[in-house]
Amino acid sequence: QVQLVESGGGLVQAGGSLRLSCAASGSTYLINVMGWYRQVSGNQRELVASMSRGGTINYADSVKDRFTISRDNAKNTVYLQMNSLKPEDTAVYYCGARRIDISNYFHWGQGTQVTVSS
Repeated sequence: QVQLVESGGGLVQAGGSLRLSCAASGSTYLINVMGWYRQVSGNQRELVASMSRGGTINYADSVKDRFTISRDNAKNTVYLQMNSLKPEDTAVYYCGARRIDISNYFHWGQGTQVTVSS
């Protein structure tokens, strides 16, 4: 099994910055892509940014040029630096890790609230 523990998040004013961290433990050799997803109550969970073990990165269009994902494979940790935050970035942010042995199977962290005030 894989466990994901998130840290960071909180309340920030518009234009501010936050940094999220997610540390994976357990059978981490089963993971390729790690990333951040967010969900607003009543809506579907959406991709924010993801990064493969080899360094391939994907960003949602809404966060390009503001958010930066990075990864330390030795520490099995992925980070999300969020700059120029907007009220519409308010959501619960989840760390997700996609398995390499089961098609489209994700492990999830517990989620961390990010609130951006105007």
